[in-house]
Amino acid sequence: MPRRQSRVPKILLCNLVRFHIQPHYCNKSTARSMTQPSIYSPFVVHTPPNKLQVVLSSVFCLLCFDSVMSQFSGHRQARRRTKWVNGALIVGAGPSGLAVGACLRQQGLPFVILERARCVASLWQTRTYDRLRLHLPKRFCSLPGLPFPGDFPEYPTRDQFVEYLEAYARRFELSPRFGEAVTAARFDATCGMWRVRTAAEAEVEYMCHWLVVATGENAECVVPAVEGMCDFGGRVIHSGEYKSGEAFSGERVLVVGCGNSGMELCLDLCLHGAFPAMVVRDSVHVLPREALGKSTFELAVQLMKWLPLRLVDRVLLAISWMKLGDVKKLGLNRPALGPFELKFMQGKTPVLDLGTLHKIKTGKIKVIPGIKKFLHGKVELVDGRILNVDSVIFATGYRSNIHEWLQGIDLIDKDGHPTREFPNGWKGSSGLYAVGFGRTGLSGISMDAAKVAEDIGRIWREETRQAKHIIACHRRCTSQN
Repeated sequence: MPRRQSRVPKILLCNLVRFHIQPHYCNKSTARSMTQPSIYSPFVVHTPPNKLQVVLSSVFCLLCFDSVMSQFSGHRQARRRTKWVNGALIVGAGPSGLAVGACLRQQGLPFVILERARCVASLWQTRTYDRLRLHLPKRFCSLPGLPFPGDFPEYPTRDQFVEYLEAYARRFELSPRFGEAVTAARFDATCGMWRVRTAAEAEVEYMCHWLVVATGENAECVVPAVEGMCDFGGRVIHSGEYKSGEAFSGERVLVVGCGNSGMELCLDLCLHGAFPAMVVRDSVHVLPREALGKSTFELAVQLMKWLPLRLVDRVLLAISWMKLGDVKKLGLNRPALGPFELKFMQGKTPVLDLGTLHKIKTGKIKVIPGIKKFLHGKVELVDGRILNVDSVIFATGYRSNIHEWLQGIDLIDKDGHPTREFPNGWKGSSGLYAVGFGRTGLSGISMDAAKVAEDIGRIWREETRQAKHIIACHRRCTSQN
C-alpha cells in the first residue's frame, strides 16, 4: 500500500499563515528594529523596514513551508539554503561593485556583495601584466568618496591601483562574500523578489528586492577559433595570462590584436629581447597619451565643453598627425569616424601610444595582416605569406558572461552592452540595475554607481515611511482596544 503522507507540514503551514499575516508588532524592540537597516535571516519574524507586510508574509510562508517539507521528506540529500537579503544584492567585487557598495554605505542602506574570486578586483590582481598603468590621469579614475593618494603618480601602476581598491574597501567597510559564484538569477513575480543562486561549498539561494549586476564587460577571456590552432605545437596564451616579456626573451612572438593591450604587450616584448609581430585586422585610432601639456583625454573633455564632437575629433587627429606622423604608412589604417565619435557610438576605445609606434618605425615590431590558419610552428597570413612563430598571444579582449546566469532581462543585449543609450543604461525593470557595462571607463562607473544608490535609497525611504505609517495605525488600534 502507498505510504500515507503526514499532514503535519500542512497544519504547520496553516498556523504560520495565521500567525504571520496577523499584525504582531507587539513590543518596542520589534517596532524599533523596523527603522534600522540590517540584513535579516529568512527565519527572523521581524518584518524588514521597507517591505510591505503582505509580500513578506507570503515569502516567509514559502520559505517556512520549504523548510518544514525538507524535514518530513524522508530524503537525506543536501538541500539548497535560502538567505533573505534585506537590501540590495551586488554581484561582483570589482571597481563597479565596490563603488555601488560605498554609495549605499554613505546612504546608510544595507547590502550584500557576492564575488566568485577570493579577492577584490580579481581581474586587476590576476589577469593583468606587470607593466600595466592606468591609461588616464588618476583624477579621472577615482571611485566615489575617496581620491587617490597625493603621492601616487599621475598614471598609477597596476599594483598601486589594486592597493587603492583594497583601501577603498576598508574605508567603506565593504566585506564581499568571496568564493560565491552566481550560477542563476531570475525575478520571481509571485513574491516580487529576485532569486539568485550561488555555487560555493553548499548551494545557496539569495532572495532580494534589488539586484545590482556589477560583473562588468571583462568577465571572460575571448579567444577566436583559428584553423589549425591545435596543430601549431607552440605556446598559445591569452593576454590575461601574460605577465612579462622576460618569459619570451629571444622568441618570435605573434600578438593577435592591436588595441591598448596588444600594443603595450608588443612594446614589453621588445624591451625584453623578443621579436614580436602584431596582427592588425581592423582599422584603429592611435593617439598620443599627452598633447599640449595635458593628457589627450583631459584635452578632449575640455574641448567638448565648447566644440561639437566631430570638430573635437578633427583637432585631436591634427595633433596626432603632428606628433606621431602618418600611421597609415605603418600599416595602421584609421576608421572613417573620429576617435571619440567612434567611442560613443560603438564603444571602441582609441589606442594611446606609449612608445610602440617608435618600435614599429624602427622595424623592431612588425605589423602584419590577418591570420588564415596555423601550421606546425608557423602561421599562414591572409596575403599568402608564411611566418615562423614560437609563441602566440591573443590580445583579443574580454566579454561579459551576464547572459549565462541572468535570465529574462531587457537591460543588457547579447553582446553585453546596455540596451538603452548613455547615460540611461544603468536601470532596468523589477529592481534590476547594471554598473560597469556602459563602455565609459572608471569615470562612467562612478556616475552609474551614484545613480543606482540614489534610486535604491529613494525607494527605500518611501517604503520605510509606509511601514512606519502601518505601525502607527496598528498602535492606535491596539491602544483603543
